[in-house]
Formats: sequence, C-alpha cells, structure tokens
Amino acid sequence: QVQLVESGGGLVQAGGSLRLSCAASGRTFSSYGVGWFRQAPGKGREFVAAISWSGGSTYYASSVKGRFTISGANAKNTVYLQMNNLKPEDTAVYYCAADDVGYSGPDYREYDYWGQGTRVTVSS
Repeated sequence: QVQLVESGGGLVQAGGSLRLSCAASGRTFSSYGVGWFRQAPGKGREFVAAISWSGGSTYYASSVKGRFTISGANAKNTVYLQMNNLKPEDTAVYYCAADDVGYSGPDYREYDYWGQGTRVTVSS
C-alpha cells in the first residue's frame, strides 16, 4: 500500500510556471510507474505525463509536451511535474497516481493508487 500526497498547485498567470510534487509514503516508488492526470471542471480525467521509476522513461500528452517535465527523486520518494509556459487551458485539478507493477502510460484504469489532487488555476 502506498499513500500519495500532491502539493504545489496555485494561481498563476499565463506564461508562468509551477512545480507540482507527489510524495509517497508507505512504500517506496521503486519499480512503480507514476503518472500525472488532470481534470478540468465539467471534463473527464486527462492524462498529462508518466514516468517509469525503474527505467526512467517518460511519456507525455501531446498537449503538454515541450512545456511540462516529469521527474523523480529517489531519495525523497517524490515525483515532480515542472510546468512551464502555462496556459488557461491547463487549469484543472492535478492528480498523481501510482501503479505497483510499473505501468507508466496514459490509461488511468491501470493505476492502483491516487492522491487527493492539487488545484492549478491559470489566469489569462
């Protein structure tokens, strides 16, 4: 069992940056896959990015590629989502999720553990 806690959300102007953190407790992230998803008001859950903890490979949605970077810090058992050049359409609640067999792709149904979410609001 692993517990996930997101932080780092807030209000930012378009063009600005935020860094989200996803801290795990209970178990380490080793061999896990970790993903970031978001859900805007009135919309479904959308894949943002994912990382394979053991292999370090990353995967991004086309809408954020080149602007967002997912990374992991082994010592802190934390995954980060650096978000640059934010746009109003990035406004959403952002969730991190973990899969204990290493899945690191866009299908939210594959993930076993979810955080409570952190809100990101980008003003124009």
